Amino acid sequence: MLKFAVIGTGKTGSKVVESLDDQQLVGPFNSSNKPTKKALQDADAAIIFVPGSAVEDLLEPLIAAGLPAAWGTTGYDWPDDLDTKLQQKGIKWLQASNFSLGMNIVRRCLNVIGQSSSVLKNPSFHIYEVHHVHKQDAPSGTALSWENWLGQKAEITSERKGDIKGIHELELQTETESISLKHRAHDRKIFAEGAIWGAEQLVKSDIEAGFHDFSTIFDKVM
Repeated sequence: MLKFAVIGTGKTGSKVVESLDDQQLVGPFNSSNKPTKKALQDADAAIIFVPGSAVEDLLEPLIAAGLPAAWGTTGYDWPDDLDTKLQQKGIKWLQASNFSLGMNIVRRCLNVIGQSSSVLKNPSFHIYEVHHVHKQDAPSGTALSWENWLGQKAEITSERKGDIKGIHELELQTETESISLKHRAHDRKIFAEGAIWGAEQLVKSDIEAGFHDFSTIFDKVM
């Protein structure tokens, strides 16, 4: 049975804790109980949901521990040399703006829509995203990923209200027709389940050392 060090006990991190058996859990760790190399030594992998401002303090102990890690942090500019450093040390990390496995189905759909839109006359693209009022970054990392997966320039608008787990919607519009694609998260458990799955793949699957995107791991395993 794999053991996971859970770092971050906010809205999503707490869902990771709930999704693991006690025997699988190392920690959890947060600002009041910071992870150290020694504290992480019993874990097979780390699952991390912290704000971008907390990343700098975690890089050194995690690299020192040599742990595979699944990062759910958005709004942070990763160091340019991180992939090289991880390769040199034989460490596997992955990151995602959204760990929903269903979102990877959406990604494939967006790829097709973006590539096929060349047959349409003057298409315009609008991505609309909504999250809870405590989400710090806007637009969401997922909305930016949608534009990237679409491969087309899109207008992105954001809204923060209530305790919405995440709504993302694309509308493609021409003078004569519209196409809509929508994903709605009903429970943050989907992000916890995806992060746990991703962390498991880092340990079990034939994945090279380095810093990977979750979608790359998903495609390789599938």
